[in-house]
Amino acid sequence: MLDPCVPVVLLRIDPNPFHHGTLGAVRSLGRCGVEVHVAAEAAGSPVTRSRYVTRTHPAPRPGASPDEVLTVLRRTAARVARPAVLLPMDDAGAIAVSRLRPTLSEMFLLPEQPEHLAEYVADKARLPELCRAVGIDHPRTLLPRDEHEAYTAAEDLGLPLVAKWTHPWLLAPGSGLRSTSLIHTPQDARDLYLKGAATGSELLLQQYLPAGPGCDWFFHGYVDRHGELHGGGAGSKEAAWPRGAGLTSVGRWAAAPHLRATVEHLVEALEYRGIFDIDFRVDAATGRYHLLDFNPRPGAQFRLFADGNGLDVVRAQYLDLTRQPLPAGRALPGRAFIVENYAPLPALRALLASALLDRRDSTDPELAWHARDDIRPGRAMAAGWSRHAARRLLSRARPPRADTSGAASGGPTEPVTAVPTTADRKASC
Repeated sequence: MLDPCVPVVLLRIDPNPFHHGTLGAVRSLGRCGVEVHVAAEAAGSPVTRSRYVTRTHPAPRPGASPDEVLTVLRRTAARVARPAVLLPMDDAGAIAVSRLRPTLSEMFLLPEQPEHLAEYVADKARLPELCRAVGIDHPRTLLPRDEHEAYTAAEDLGLPLVAKWTHPWLLAPGSGLRSTSLIHTPQDARDLYLKGAATGSELLLQQYLPAGPGCDWFFHGYVDRHGELHGGGAGSKEAAWPRGAGLTSVGRWAAAPHLRATVEHLVEALEYRGIFDIDFRVDAATGRYHLLDFNPRPGAQFRLFADGNGLDVVRAQYLDLTRQPLPAGRALPGRAFIVENYAPLPALRALLASALLDRRDSTDPELAWHARDDIRPGRAMAAGWSRHAARRLLSRARPPRADTSGAASGGPTEPVTAVPTTADRKASC
């Protein structure tokens, strides 16, 4: 049983109000009685409706300098008023915390990560070099120096191409640029290069490995202070949003011992400590796994890997940093995770099955938003997502303009919600 001995602060600089991974972390720890503070954009976010949020705090603005992030976290630490586990939920937060670790460790509990490692693994331009160094496959990649090289990349890599930004956390909200996209013509590559010229992040073009059943995989885990892997596993991406180059909308836990061995080798070689989320795609022609992304923070679907003993990567980090024993993992292959707003039909089927059977089981699909013990975030997401979808439809019917539909409205707020008792929370842990 987890002892909720210290609070946790969840940091998210990305202003996306529909970040379901943050809600997963709130519930994972809140259900065990942990005092959960959320330093993230609160306006319009269903996450703040959770009964397990103790308090919200202003977040650093997107693109904030390390000094600005430090100022915000100092204020948050003063409000919490005692040492807390600090858990970044996005790349921008993870990189800022990595840079500020010597100072932040005076206020927060943090993994002992090698200096600058988080920024190194998150940098898309450095991944090919990293993969070569440890003997892991990676798709062919080009970093064009101008729009002409972007245009001619199609001749070298073929079409379609995967377009990424080397530092996606620097993309401004409302820029209309996605961290990953699929492009189909040389002119698209040129245009994208020109659009991103002022973002502070370089365009990276990558060979496209065709998607298909059994091709897309991810691996989540937590590496403790002794270098041991806990709280995660291998997942098969059964559906994505957007299709072909997006986040996991339906995922399933799978037994993949070869993939696990590859990941263990990688994190050992890096001396990595903390939570990670790594994406792979299988080359159908060779059957080999190619590493696509290394994210030094929880993946949004990390709750897929809540195992038979209740352990996930967030709980694993909390237990390790508070010097509590970690239970042995008990894998649940076949368990599914569904994001309702990106996969409504699978979510509806799961909800109907749950209602008809009237039971709760650890092997049941995990829904990103809906939970019987915490219903308000799911309802708020449904209402907010409907408004978001309506705005998108209206914007398509109007003359072209800058797309700001993905940005949250309003400024940071600090509502204090009613907090369930520790006994109430631990009862559902």
